[in-house]
Amino acid sequence: MDVMYVLIGFSLVVAIGFLAAFFWAVRSGQFDDVFTPAMRMLFENKTKKKEHRDS
Repeated sequence: MDVMYVLIGFSLVVAIGFLAAFFWAVRSGQFDDVFTPAMRMLFENKTKKKEHRDS
């Protein structure tokens, strides 16, 4: 029974840690750009191909 109290306390500490990391990510601007990732897949990558010339 004592193990359950330890596990509940540990799970609360982990949950608070994840919540703090989420709030830190929101405040630091991790989720500001919501338009570009959705539109990025619609554009083609424009890479320059080198022309191979036989002499």
